[in-house]
Amino acid sequence: MKVHNAVVALGALALLVIGTAAQDEPIKIGVVDLDQAISSTEDGKAAREEMARKQREAEAQVAPLYERYQALDEDLKAKKFVLSDESLFQKQLDMAEVRNQIENKVKEIEGQLKVDKFRIQEPLLNKLRDIINETGRDQGFTLILQRGAAGVIYTREALDITDLIIAQYNKK
Repeated sequence: MKVHNAVVALGALALLVIGTAAQDEPIKIGVVDLDQAISSTEDGKAAREEMARKQREAEAQVAPLYERYQALDEDLKAKKFVLSDESLFQKQLDMAEVRNQIENKVKEIEGQLKVDKFRIQEPLLNKLRDIINETGRDQGFTLILQRGAAGVIYTREALDITDLIIAQYNKK
């Protein structure tokens, strides 16, 4: 699949080179690191802080369950040899129940964090894409690629316009 994407990207680039060469315009290519651009903008920093806060809140929700599980485990280890088989089995069931509660809570929290991340980052990405399009149009770029995208294996640092995009973003 990656090879197919690389072949398609190279084919598109070849067509682009041929098409622009016929117009006697210089080819101007830029590369943007979207992750760096988002994390370097003021809005991106605020989004990162909000996600860190949500992560801390999520950890606080799970912490009591972990503590309860550890207490049950320590109790079981301490009393393992003096408990009857029935009591031992009941404590093991209690531990399994708490472990299931932990797993369910973690899955629920992970799902909510994914939704929150999408809700927070998607407007930033849309605004960033608009600024990339506007910058490309205004500054005469033939092609702007995303660093790390399919088909992009290597780019020279001289092609990187991430700082330009961050500056344009922060201006707006």
